[in-house]
Amino acid sequence: MFSSLRKTILIIFLAIIALYISLPKEIPIKFKLGSLNVDTKFTRYDPNLKLGRITIKNNFDLVLGLDLAGGSHLVFEADTKSLASADKKEAILSLKEVMEKRVNLFGVSEPNVQTSSFEGKDRIIVELPGVKDTKQAVDLIGKVAQLVFVETGNEGDTGLKPTDLTGADLKKASVSYDTSTGKPVVSLEFTEEGGKKFADITERNVGKTLAIFLDSEPISAPVVREKITGGKAQISGDFTVEAVKNLVVQLNAGALPVPVKLVEERTIGATLGGESIEKSITAGLIGLTMVLIFMVLTYGRFGIIADFALIIFGVLTFAIYKLIPVVLTLPGIAGFLLSVGMSVDSNILIFERFKEEKLRRGFANALEVSFGRAWDSIRDANVATLVTAFVLANPLDLNFLHTSGPVRGFAITLALGILISLFTGIVVTRNLLRVFVKEKKE
Repeated sequence: MFSSLRKTILIIFLAIIALYISLPKEIPIKFKLGSLNVDTKFTRYDPNLKLGRITIKNNFDLVLGLDLAGGSHLVFEADTKSLASADKKEAILSLKEVMEKRVNLFGVSEPNVQTSSFEGKDRIIVELPGVKDTKQAVDLIGKVAQLVFVETGNEGDTGLKPTDLTGADLKKASVSYDTSTGKPVVSLEFTEEGGKKFADITERNVGKTLAIFLDSEPISAPVVREKITGGKAQISGDFTVEAVKNLVVQLNAGALPVPVKLVEERTIGATLGGESIEKSITAGLIGLTMVLIFMVLTYGRFGIIADFALIIFGVLTFAIYKLIPVVLTLPGIAGFLLSVGMSVDSNILIFERFKEEKLRRGFANALEVSFGRAWDSIRDANVATLVTAFVLANPLDLNFLHTSGPVRGFAITLALGILISLFTGIVVTRNLLRVFVKEKKE
């Protein structure tokens, strides 16, 4: 009894923490009772913990997808006319990979990058939730970002001679600041082979200008004072901090393998998202209420315990969405609502089994046996759903499976719901029944 009671206390404590995380940042509190007039608000405290050099910050806010939060929808068309048919597919996949790297470095939550081929046109569709500045996104994602070092020759020689040192020899680019001027610069670190090339180039260009071109445009033209070894260099110029950061992202992500042009640009507002959330919450509350009432009417006090476990399920799920965080889309909400109904399946199987077992044995023993014998059916049903969710999520990015962001959002929320429901349906319900209904007789 003590063990079950202790587990129940831990479950309730866990539920309280999850409820705190699930609360919105601010909750207005207004009421008037006689002469008592309260007008204040509850503000959730967000942790800012320092563990040595590690700082843990979390604002416990929901991350919404493009359909709910709004953002940018960009379509780029790739110029693959000069490529052979056999090389097009590889070039498009490479283009998608580079764009995904740039988007990830851009810091967008749950971006959606996918390819589309129609009537001989190869396109990359990029969806960026929460990004309203489409110009900045286009400049960052769609630039070719081909870095080339060019020799300018002797004084009076106007010929430009591109070297074999390019962005392909780059190991890493980073933001730094010039120690003498304080201006932001781009620090470059070359590969071992690139460092040797750079040393040879600077050795034969001492006293000369070594121009740096990005996408066929000169961005810097420093004079080489001496041979530079060590495989490191700097790109300086009249840059803003934001320009340097964007350049670093482009260089680290690599050059686009084929030229692209922007053919569609849309900024999606959050009005539809607000309406969708409101309707989804309403539908969720109606569905949850119906499930709660059904369980109580069908199973009595057992149903009350199952309802309490279902509420814990909802609170835990919502908290995990914020902690991971899960990017919530409209299909994702559908996945959550589906998992709400499925979360009581295990309880129904157990309670129906209990009705049979209590005819042959005592109350307490029948309860324990019911959980054990219902487990096989619960496991098989949920494993089948998890396999389906795995296929829909397609974490391995298999080409013959769907890679749509909304479909993945549905699969992820469904899978999380199934896993959490196994915990609440088996562990939570079992311990609550042991504590609160163990001694009661039918």
